[in-house]
Amino acid sequence: MNPERPVPPRAFGTGEPQHREALLDAPLRSLPRPSLLDQNLQDLPGIGPSTAKTASKLGIVTLTDLLEHLPAGHRDYERRRTVSELALGEEATVAVSVKSCRVRPTRRRSLRLLECHVADESGSLKAVWFNQDYLADQLTEGTEVLLRGRLEKNRGGPTFRVLEHELPQRSGNGVGRHTTGLVPVYPATEGLSPRRIRDFVWRIRQLERHSLEPLPARLRVAERLPGKADALATAHFPPALSDVASCRRRLAFEELYLFQVALVGRGRTRQAERKAARLEPPGPLVARWLSSLEFKLTSDQQEALRAIDADLQHGRPMQRLLAGEVGSGKTVVALYAMLRAAESGMQAALMAPTETLAEQHFATIERLISMELFAAEEGTQLGPPIGLLTGSTSTRQRRSLLDRLATGELRLLVGTHALIEQAVAFSRLALAVVDEQHRFGVRQRSALDAKAPGELAPHVLHMTATPIPRTLALTLYGDLHATTLRELPAGRRPVKTWVVPEAKRPGAYDFIRERLREGRQCFVVCPLVEESEALQARATTREAQRLAAGEFREFTLAVMHGQMPSSRKREAMSRFAAGDVDVLVATSVIEVGIDIPNATVMVIEEADRYGISQLHQLRGRVGRGKHESYCLLFAANPSDLAGRRLEALSRERDGFKLAEVDLSLRGEGDLLGTKQSGLPEFKVARLPEDQELLERARSWALETLRDDPVLEQPEHAILQEAIARKFGTFEAERIAA
Repeated sequence: MNPERPVPPRAFGTGEPQHREALLDAPLRSLPRPSLLDQNLQDLPGIGPSTAKTASKLGIVTLTDLLEHLPAGHRDYERRRTVSELALGEEATVAVSVKSCRVRPTRRRSLRLLECHVADESGSLKAVWFNQDYLADQLTEGTEVLLRGRLEKNRGGPTFRVLEHELPQRSGNGVGRHTTGLVPVYPATEGLSPRRIRDFVWRIRQLERHSLEPLPARLRVAERLPGKADALATAHFPPALSDVASCRRRLAFEELYLFQVALVGRGRTRQAERKAARLEPPGPLVARWLSSLEFKLTSDQQEALRAIDADLQHGRPMQRLLAGEVGSGKTVVALYAMLRAAESGMQAALMAPTETLAEQHFATIERLISMELFAAEEGTQLGPPIGLLTGSTSTRQRRSLLDRLATGELRLLVGTHALIEQAVAFSRLALAVVDEQHRFGVRQRSALDAKAPGELAPHVLHMTATPIPRTLALTLYGDLHATTLRELPAGRRPVKTWVVPEAKRPGAYDFIRERLREGRQCFVVCPLVEESEALQARATTREAQRLAAGEFREFTLAVMHGQMPSSRKREAMSRFAAGDVDVLVATSVIEVGIDIPNATVMVIEEADRYGISQLHQLRGRVGRGKHESYCLLFAANPSDLAGRRLEALSRERDGFKLAEVDLSLRGEGDLLGTKQSGLPEFKVARLPEDQELLERARSWALETLRDDPVLEQPEHAILQEAIARKFGTFEAERIAA
């Protein structure tokens, strides 16, 4: 019986069988030297300070940055033609030698022609460049040159209009950078063309082999991923277009994997290394408060309370994200957590990004609790239940608040970033609630963490009213435990939403006036003016004056914008809340934190300037009472993309579904309405298209950290170095800084 033939080894990543001859022919490579790629772009000969500064606008500072600046696509230039094979109107490449060259002026002063007579063995032709007369010094008689262009019919005979050119002797190994094969096209900027970037990358090819390989071998084999060096080389100059997708997938996977390891590792390090106050189970004070509520909690809210109870009973700091639909009752859940801290004799703080939102939270919480409730609780000694600290707090009030806070008498505090000022000292801060937390940077959130006593860290509840799809949640909040409130409280009515064409504007004003005569109120949101908040304020004031003299002359109007002093904003909102104002003309400052049950109409001018999520937030300012509510979207000439966003908003009420639509239409870059602190920007990965890749990368990151929580095993040394290079050292908050 013949022995079975041994199974040949398989190629790493691809799984292709390998034979002895192929292995013997494989090129030997020296050990990689990553320091070579740390060189500044300006270290390349011929690149001066001006070019380096321009390249930095694209994020290209080092040779590593240049290698990781991948093409946006490739032009597939077919095989070369001979001169005799060229056809009129066809774009092609020819290899020719220069016979003669001259610069010829034209009737237009701004246009100069470079004309060269060129030839190959099959014939000759005239080649023309526009405004590139400097090439005459290079294209001397006898020079061999590759030309990419199009043969055009002219009075003097056929002319080859040159689009790209290169000198083969400068290309090396006979492969064209600009004129033959698969030519990479790079994202560029003013002053730095795709051609020049292509030249730079060509000059450093072969240096890819000095790149660090951060992905563990087991992961690469399981995911069938090529090596880092091969992926980079092929992504720039692929032998075939079909190779590009697998290289991009490998580089995108690495990007997402490194980010997830850093993100999850940050959360675990923070929880493992820091301790928090362990709170006792809810007691009589919390029970009395729950029974005093005039509404029934939704099942989502009840589930959120159970999750918070579980978090607070451990000695590790809670890190929970509470993502809630507009009007889903996040403040009630946050107040529950705050009362848990107060009942335990400790303190809780709620930090909001704007004074308007902080004041609204303060008013809501005051409405939900009372002095009598706490005074009746024996042994609680809570005093006035809650304080408000913002930049507008008077000196006298501020001094009183800080004194009561330092002694521990004041248990609950709501405020803006004023809470993290150095003078603010808590006695026993046990819980921090951070609302719209994406609007705060890492350092601001860390400064609030530092207010806890001694070595303890506060429990943290992060809140956002922006519905976030899972794809984005994994990149923004992948280190947090997430709780979602999708169920609306009983009595909340859906808001009827209409996209109103300009021709129907008069009828829309008739409809609004009918609602106002019924005693209802209306918001009018003026369009974004991104150049200046002051310009937007002036535009809002002018629109209010126009409406007061025109469509709403029989009603009372007020104005509210971000340039107004806080006292005037409070006055405008108070008058509107009291019913003394029928129409509030405002900027998007009213996007969050405004609760006026009698306001039933929301008008948004130039709605096409807003994203879906921001429009949904604005729409959420109405529909909070027992009356039918409406949102009217005006957009004179929306683009196709904006039109699809507005139509989606008119059809869909679920903010989370709308967020998925927004993400699919716009990508992750600006989903939250403005550039947000901490929002990751990926060079290769594209969301939401790469959602499946993100899920796989996260799964591998969790497995890696489960087996090696601090990446101390030898096989993870390069992974740890790669994370340190990209995010800072693999410790606590420095990863995210």
